[in-house]
Amino acid sequence: MGCHEPSRRTVLTVLAAAAALPVGGFGLLASRSLSMTARDLEIVTVSDQSVAVSWTTAAADPVGRWRPVAADTEFALGPADSRKPLPVVHTDSTPTAFHYVEISGLEPGRPYRLEARSRGVRAVSGSTTRWWDDEHRHEFRTLVPPPGRLLRTLALANDLHFGEEVSGQIVAALPTGVRQEPGMAPYPAVMLDALLTDVRAPDRDVDHLVLAGDLTNDGTPSECRDLRRRLDSWGEIGRDLLVCRGNHDRPRVGADWQSGPRLSGSAHHDCWGAHFLPRQQLSDYDLGGLRVIGLDTTELDGAGGRIDGEQMARLRNLLRDEPDRPTMVFGHHPVTREAGMGNLGGPGFVLNRRDATTVHQLYGRSPGVFLHHSGHTHRNRRTRPDVPIPVEFLEVASIKEYPAGYSLLRLYEGGYMVTFQTTRTAAARRWSARTRTQLFGLQSRYSLGSLADRNHVVRRDLTGIERVSRARKASFAAARSRHHQLPSAAQR
Repeated sequence: MGCHEPSRRTVLTVLAAAAALPVGGFGLLASRSLSMTARDLEIVTVSDQSVAVSWTTAAADPVGRWRPVAADTEFALGPADSRKPLPVVHTDSTPTAFHYVEISGLEPGRPYRLEARSRGVRAVSGSTTRWWDDEHRHEFRTLVPPPGRLLRTLALANDLHFGEEVSGQIVAALPTGVRQEPGMAPYPAVMLDALLTDVRAPDRDVDHLVLAGDLTNDGTPSECRDLRRRLDSWGEIGRDLLVCRGNHDRPRVGADWQSGPRLSGSAHHDCWGAHFLPRQQLSDYDLGGLRVIGLDTTELDGAGGRIDGEQMARLRNLLRDEPDRPTMVFGHHPVTREAGMGNLGGPGFVLNRRDATTVHQLYGRSPGVFLHHSGHTHRNRRTRPDVPIPVEFLEVASIKEYPAGYSLLRLYEGGYMVTFQTTRTAAARRWSARTRTQLFGLQSRYSLGSLADRNHVVRRDLTGIERVSRARKASFAAARSRHHQLPSAAQR
């Protein structure tokens, strides 16, 4: 996970037995003479009209390490209730080891059956121990969208760790991390470029990008400055782009941070705050009737979460003044008790119980709150609220490592649809496959989440939200064009 915090060491007892597993990272291309396998099939995204599927082609070298093998891409898809052979709906002869196919034009609410092939070899799931086991059936059912018009679309992302050099290193003494391949651009820059390019694509139709913390690795002046420059090239913070702080972005003590503003009565310097938002400050945004509240849930020292009294009071006042207004909240740390018990860092890795209880109470008195987005755990997961309130608590996987994606939140008059999307550049797909071997090979079992966690529909009354205007869409399209003119990480 790359958090480098003492609380992360609690995972070592869980993973000790897994250390002996044969884990192979992707490196140099394998010889064509080795037997190729099409593996790691994943039904990544299912929406009302589309499906996205990925797999890899690889071969084991003489010592058991898996190496990528470039091959063609073939995908067959048809209704699950049809007795006819599955028709091939996509072919690409361009050799690649990291296959991704996205098919649109499907019927909402219909079951489909699929088959993915490379060189005639059928792709199979890479895991036999995930409890949800979606891919083994080679079937899925498209979602049924909420009633009413589509109002606007938000992309929810987190955990970029800009400036990080080793991904997935639990503690420095254990060589479990993954480094970028020689000659390639730093992976946080690759993944950020992939994210910003993807959410500007016309088929994603994103109106706002929400980044829920851990935007930098250590919150150094250079990390914060370079990240802000890249984000400014994409859109305007506070309108197009909404951010909050994560524990990696917190103020620090030491010579590397002394150029940042010093916190009153403390030896800590806040470089992240100088470029983004002050520490423990709530942010409140009006997006055409949709209220979005960003929370700073970080402790001054440590990986756990808290909300200071002044920030909690402001949250209380905002929700009390307009309790029925459609509201989405985002903050870095998960809130629920289930999130604390189910993540690898343990209960101390999420928002502390006192503040979590208060947040639940406030949401219970505010019928307009419908979703709370968080990051930090680097996984896709919906957890149950601690008390029976109609609020979804959604954790989104890290953008900087497998499964390397973000969630689209499409708001309709009668509810919302969540779909998890992976970034689509070739460099991003290669890095995602490379980091699949993290956590002693358990990364995919922990981070991807079930199909229902990643893709689902919730019915709610969201008629108070305005539809994005044509002028706004045109402005975003122009910004998209300007962003594509900027050099990518690979070109810098």
